[in-house]
Amino acid sequence: MEDVLKVIVENLVENKDAIKIVKEEQENGIIKFKVTVAQEEMGKVIGKQGKVAQSIKSLMRAVGGKEQKKVEVEFVD
Repeated sequence: MEDVLKVIVENLVENKDAIKIVKEEQENGIIKFKVTVAQEEMGKVIGKQGKVAQSIKSLMRAVGGKEQKKVEVEFVD
């Protein structure tokens, strides 16, 4: 799952070295990914009115559902 998220984010930003994805497994079984990119490129990942970010979250929920896991994605400044 982390690989899928990384490929998506890499294709949105130019500074691929600044991408940082932290995976946290919470007690309630939810897998949470915290995504950090370069400050000046955060807008590309979030998109207008958050539509790109919502699409990424929906896609990751679908990938997690395929593996019977709940997935959350958080974009960190």
